[in-house]
Amino acid sequence: MLVLLSGACSADPPDAPPSTRTPVKPPSLINEVVPPQNVITVVRDVIDGRTIELADGSKVRVASLAAPAPCWSDTALAFARKTLLASSVRFSGLAPGEITLELEDGTDYAVLAVQQGAMRPEGVDGGPLIAAQAEATAAKRGMWGPPCNGSDTSAPAPAPTTTPPAQAPQPPAPPAPTTTTTPPQPAKPCAVSYEVTQQWPGGFQANVTLRNTGTKATNGWVLRWNFAGGEVVREMWNATARQAGPTMNALNADYNPQIAPGGSVVIGFNANSQRPGSEPSSFTLNGAQCSVE
Repeated sequence: MLVLLSGACSADPPDAPPSTRTPVKPPSLINEVVPPQNVITVVRDVIDGRTIELADGSKVRVASLAAPAPCWSDTALAFARKTLLASSVRFSGLAPGEITLELEDGTDYAVLAVQQGAMRPEGVDGGPLIAAQAEATAAKRGMWGPPCNGSDTSAPAPAPTTTPPAQAPQPPAPPAPTTTTTPPQPAKPCAVSYEVTQQWPGGFQANVTLRNTGTKATNGWVLRWNFAGGEVVREMWNATARQAGPTMNALNADYNPQIAPGGSVVIGFNANSQRPGSEPSSFTLNGAQCSVE
């Protein structure tokens, strides 16, 4: 009897049932947030040739484009505004504040900008962007032609080679009387007049005359103003209308991108309006303030 009890006490215990507890996942330092892909939105503003503001107010940069060359920055901005402003686009996020951008018809904006000579590629050593730059360079298109010729600055004018004849020293002139004058304000580069030519119940017709009062011809232009009475433009001639809420952007037509100094263009449009609106009080041309006539 004692032997049997002793053997029972020394027997091995039965195996424990397997654990069903889920192991704890160790913490990770990898950012697992997936950037937005194939999002359709509208470009609310254009800051420079590669930086835009989307409909939600976020400012983003188009990937693989270098900063606009100083020699061509104004023209690059005009190109970007004409191509993107108030347009529907599709974008995919690559990194915070950096996207790829496609136009409504599927055109890659970066490739188009490089192909037209408005921008240079950056951070790539092959592919469509390099091919687009080679095409623009061979055709001397955009910044690859005069006055930039591929440089960040315009080619300097040649220095004169003639030496002026020496002149006898002149006695010093008496000091001019000291006067205090207010420096003149710089002239604005544009002037705009707005005229309602016809009205009917629920709508009206208007003309907007834009004059170039600066010293340089425009090379692509966008005239912007804000409506105050809920006006909605139905059709426009001599410009392309792109409206976002009360903000109207009138982009040059294909046949009138240049306005010479002293020249003008008349933009006409028909619009719906439930109540008479006041005339716009402020206009900008390519971001520069115009005087109102």
